[in-house]
Amino acid sequence: MSLFRRNISPGGGLSVGEVAKRSGVAVSTLHFYESKGLIGSWRNAGNQRRYPRQVLRHVAIIKVAQRLGIPLATIREAFTALPQGRPATAADWSELSAKWRAELDNRIARLTRLRDQLTGCIGCGCLSLGACPLVNPGDKLSEQGPGPRLLEPSPPQTGCGG
Repeated sequence: MSLFRRNISPGGGLSVGEVAKRSGVAVSTLHFYESKGLIGSWRNAGNQRRYPRQVLRHVAIIKVAQRLGIPLATIREAFTALPQGRPATAADWSELSAKWRAELDNRIARLTRLRDQLTGCIGCGCLSLGACPLVNPGDKLSEQGPGPRLLEPSPPQTGCGG
């Protein structure tokens, strides 16, 4: 069930075209967001989809969060904590962004590590045989599974040193 349906009293509202124009996203994107439970609408007497005005703020938050790489499921979960029936406020955004900051900082650290090790190490998959025997003797990391292991988020490890 959509997050908005519970507290909407039908009447008025914005058409899907109005929301698309004002938010800068395609109608198909709005339908996609709705199918994922991020936004909601109702049908008027003419069976036309209508959105509450606060959907514009929610679409703005979705767009910013997506640019940060926040998964849609995480965005949907965050929306459940917002009070229903009103637009998200600056205080709401402050709370949401604080929760996402740690995730973003972690991703930046992982990308920085990857960038710094890019030329000398592929995370022990392993192609840099000249250096990796020092960090991964006997290919011990293969016991943790296939593919690169050193650049995965956990357990934290150093690079190949290559």
